[in-house]
Amino acid sequence: MTTPRTIEAHPYLRAATAGLRHHTRAHAASCTPADRLHLDTLHAHLTAAHHLLDQLTDTTRLPHPAAGRHLAAAHLRLWQATAAVHDAFHTVPAEDEGTAAEECQPERLPDGPLVLTICQRHLAASHAIRRKATSTDLNAPLHGHTTTCSK
Repeated sequence: MTTPRTIEAHPYLRAATAGLRHHTRAHAASCTPADRLHLDTLHAHLTAAHHLLDQLTDTTRLPHPAAGRHLAAAHLRLWQATAAVHDAFHTVPAEDEGTAAEECQPERLPDGPLVLTICQRHLAASHAIRRKATSTDLNAPLHGHTTTCSK
């Protein structure tokens, strides 16, 4: 049951969730494969969620250590999802077939082609996560989770 407090809480986050639900329904009807623009937008969304989860983890850890550990684990897993979307972006062919395969070049300014924007965003997010996690943490598989349905 929705209470007035729930309706008023975090309106921007609720709007983002509603937008994702709407997009999911619209995309299901079109059945088109992801293109680079779609993956770039999804990467931006995941990166924003990653930053929010980072802040929530930091502010929750001291008063609620167990909840902080769960949020820290979610923070790492969301980073893995963000990195996978970045990798997918680079495997989807560019719209212009005459363009050579673009490499991730984060040292270039982000005002150029789309590939530079996603790479700059990804590089900034990777610096933030690497201050808090080891390479082993970042590459660890999900424990106790499977991708198959069990009955």
